[in-house]
Amino acid sequence: QVQLVESGGGRVQPGGSLRLSCTASGFTFGTYAMSWYRQAPGKERELVAIIFTAGGSTNYADSVKGRFTISRDNAKNTVYLQMNSLKPEDTAVYYCNSKGSSGYWGQGTQVTVSS
Repeated sequence: QVQLVESGGGRVQPGGSLRLSCTASGFTFGTYAMSWYRQAPGKERELVAIIFTAGGSTNYADSVKGRFTISRDNAKNTVYLQMNSLKPEDTAVYYCNSKGSSGYWGQGTQVTVSS
């Protein structure tokens, strides 16, 4: 059974930082790209970042480029999202996902950026 467990969210002031983690199981983690998505209230789910397999190539949404860094540890079946210089518009529920997760979504982790 596929499991995706996101953690690390919380409330932070603008300009602050958070590090999100997603631990996956139920598929061969190291052979799939992993992505972070987010969904704010009233908005569509948005692709934030993607990291490919062990080579470490990454892509980012323009809105987060230069502020967020995605990384992975295949030995731990974990993908991370380091978020710096957070803005109120980053407030959302953050999810990880992959083609390997067969359409399964975890519960996500809430990130709230406010003064």
